Amino acid sequence: MTRKYFGTDGVRGRVGEAPITPDFVMRLGYAAGRILAASDRRNKNERPSVIIGKDTRISGYMLESALEAGLSAAGVDVLLLGPMPTPAVAYLTRALRCQAGIVISASHNPYPDNGIKFFGPGGLKLQDKVERAIENGLDEPLVCMPSDKLGKARRIEDADGRYIEFCKSTFPNELDLRGMKVVLDCGHGATYHIAPHVFHELGAEVISIGVKPDGLNINLECGTTHPEALQQAVMENQADIGIAFDGDGDRMMMVDADGKLYDGDLMLYIIACYRAKQGRLKGGVVGTVMTNLGLEHAFDKNKIPFARAAVGDRYVLELLEEKGWQLGGEASGHLICLDKHTTGDGIISALQVLQVLRASKRKLKDVTKDVVIYPQVLINVPIKKDFNFRDNIPVQAMLIEAETTLKGSGRVLLRNSGTEPVLRVMVEGKDAGAVRHWAERIAASVEDAANAATL
Repeated sequence: MTRKYFGTDGVRGRVGEAPITPDFVMRLGYAAGRILAASDRRNKNERPSVIIGKDTRISGYMLESALEAGLSAAGVDVLLLGPMPTPAVAYLTRALRCQAGIVISASHNPYPDNGIKFFGPGGLKLQDKVERAIENGLDEPLVCMPSDKLGKARRIEDADGRYIEFCKSTFPNELDLRGMKVVLDCGHGATYHIAPHVFHELGAEVISIGVKPDGLNINLECGTTHPEALQQAVMENQADIGIAFDGDGDRMMMVDADGKLYDGDLMLYIIACYRAKQGRLKGGVVGTVMTNLGLEHAFDKNKIPFARAAVGDRYVLELLEEKGWQLGGEASGHLICLDKHTTGDGIISALQVLQVLRASKRKLKDVTKDVVIYPQVLINVPIKKDFNFRDNIPVQAMLIEAETTLKGSGRVLLRNSGTEPVLRVMVEGKDAGAVRHWAERIAASVEDAANAATL
């Protein structure tokens, strides 16, 4: 599907610049509302309802109001959550039997960015055909429903408690976190008023950082994009473990007592191997084209089937559903456990890892000692949207040279970001020096080609 506005995870951009403007977002809400109203199978005398959550960006207030206006004009009732993690919106969409859930967030991006992403009935990401219908609806005029058919809006006051209890329910009743000192870095994002309660109520001694959002500090030198803050806090507080979340709470990373960082690849390995030994791993594991080659080799040694999807949780989810598997994720810390939730959830993923540690009475370094992660270098090269590296002869020649040299000991991957105007150059292999060398050469080749294309 060719999308004009929707990327790999909704519509995203810089606030005040198309498409993240109040008028566009209002039209987006209206178009989505019209599609949802048309597809609603309930009593036609009842209005469809949509739930809206957001992260802590200052622009969330403006975009929330714009969405609310568009949905109301289309005759859709709106349930407002305020700041809530993305996976909480997915859960509450299902729990409250809404026709859709909308999240206002740009995830791990800095505060000047924002975005709109959707969940369909049941808390699943929207199907391509629904996104296509919404995009087509953006070209239609906004015609307000008669006053007696306008949607109403109200706030859900107990959303926090509902989601906290849901998260806790995914942790085994026979286990707890008593005696464990945990540092949580909420990145001044949507988990700031949720995660500390979850871990505290399960028995942990919780030290929280990144829990004072002001609208401008989301992901600022904290959270999953800047784990240094968590590493320092763990060491200073002599904690047993540290957990960092991104701005909207669907990703997480961990730090052990020694300050070592564990990314999504390693945590996927921990959960998968534990489930396999327990006979509870349904099928295999889905990663992405960015998943470290070392993880694939480790799964192979443990006789765990592994498959790669395109980058993005929607593609991981699609492949999981296609294969009938339950576990997948990305190195970024976006993990999906379909037996626990319909989407990636940072808090629930962290609890799945802690379950392994508590049940086995082992530490992170112990349960990952058999994984050899290959050095990987990722360089983001700014490009124009219409730049096609596949048609560029110099770039392709450089790729062939690198792949020929690294054959058998590494791999090269170039891909366009789904959220930013950059080309991601990734090289990984056994030799760290060679990996760095080829990543820098390829990135320079792409930069030269991109600059030449704009002349």
